[in-house]
Amino acid sequence: MKIHNVELLISAVRPAQYPEGDLPEFALAGRSNVGKSSFINKMIGRKSMARISSKPGKTQTLNFYQLQEALMFVDVPGYGYAKVSKTERAAWGKMIETYFTTRTALKAAIMIVDLRHPPSKDDCMMYNFFKHYNIPCIIIATKADKIPKGKWDKHKKIVKDELQIQKGDSLIVFSSESGLGYDAAWAEIEAKMA
Repeated sequence: MKIHNVELLISAVRPAQYPEGDLPEFALAGRSNVGKSSFINKMIGRKSMARISSKPGKTQTLNFYQLQEALMFVDVPGYGYAKVSKTERAAWGKMIETYFTTRTALKAAIMIVDLRHPPSKDDCMMYNFFKHYNIPCIIIATKADKIPKGKWDKHKKIVKDELQIQKGDSLIVFSSESGLGYDAAWAEIEAKMA
């Protein structure tokens, strides 16, 4: 899909603030600093629409990006080692859980993991959460450019085994640097829009 129009519609923290309408939504989940913003920017063909930060945990709201008046990307706060208080983390958890469990426009979660490392406990918990609520999942294993191509299959197997990826959920090797996986990711998204 060629993206010409992108708009950050709203940064929301509660359902009353979610955009109206019935565009299909794809929510991006992943550890802080895993490359969610880089993935979004690559997919929409922009350099800095989603802000990339050197400080993990910068995204603190649900950011709704409308693409082509056809679909939405929803960037959710990263989980894991962001330096935030327990209270703040609990509030984010509630905000994220509310979105994922109540939003009827949600078509799939796009879960970002780092191909170089085995999925963390938090990654496994997040994937199990999606499966508990029957939320379809597209797993994007980023930073593929950082390891030799000959090792991709081995790393993919580790991701599959650790997460215990279920039938119907896809795993795509991706690089925001080279664009590897771009077409495969869009094909998955378009298939789930129907």
